[in-house]
Amino acid sequence: MARSKALSDLGDTDLVEQLNDAKEQLFNLRFQLATGQLENHSRLGKVKREVARALTEIRAREIAAAEAMDAAETEEAG
Repeated sequence: MARSKALSDLGDTDLVEQLNDAKEQLFNLRFQLATGQLENHSRLGKVKREVARALTEIRAREIAAAEAMDAAETEEAG
């Protein structure tokens, strides 16, 4: 829960930056897994969840913006 509140407090650019960092970590962990150098396999799942949380927050913001735009257009027309 605290994690999602932290993501909702971030600005759009910070959120995208965190997503890119998590994706880079995930890439590195997958590379380590393929080469047999990964020692902490649970880290792979944690980073996947970080990516999913960031993507979910970005999508929620996209939906909220679209709904706000839709409501503004409805008010103008009506």
